[in-house]
Amino acid sequence: QLQLVESGGGLVQPGGSLRVSCTASGFSLEDNSITWFRQTPGKERERISCIGYSGGFTHYVAFDEGRYTSSKDNAQNTAFLQMRNLKPEDTGVYYCAINSEDGRRCSKGKEDDYWGQGTQVTVSS
Repeated sequence: QLQLVESGGGLVQPGGSLRVSCTASGFSLEDNSITWFRQTPGKERERISCIGYSGGFTHYVAFDEGRYTSSKDNAQNTAFLQMRNLKPEDTGVYYCAINSEDGRRCSKGKEDDYWGQGTQVTVSS
């Protein structure tokens, strides 16, 4: 079964750090790229970054000001999004996705891509 499962979200105070994970089953991250997205209240879903199957990294946004870092562990078949110095405006649901047409390419956010269920990140004091 092809599945992506995010975890690691939660409540964190402003200025804190959080690492969310995306564990793949039925996919190998050695052959598939993981793209991270977020959905913040009142905004459209944003593509954050992509960690490629070969380990290359593409960053799409400027809002994080270098606070977000993507990585992966092929042995665990898990990708990570490390977020630091979090701000209230980082609050939202964070998703990982795999391109359903070509897993080696980064996802552009198509609905028929493979998606995890999302993990809620809340930044609040």
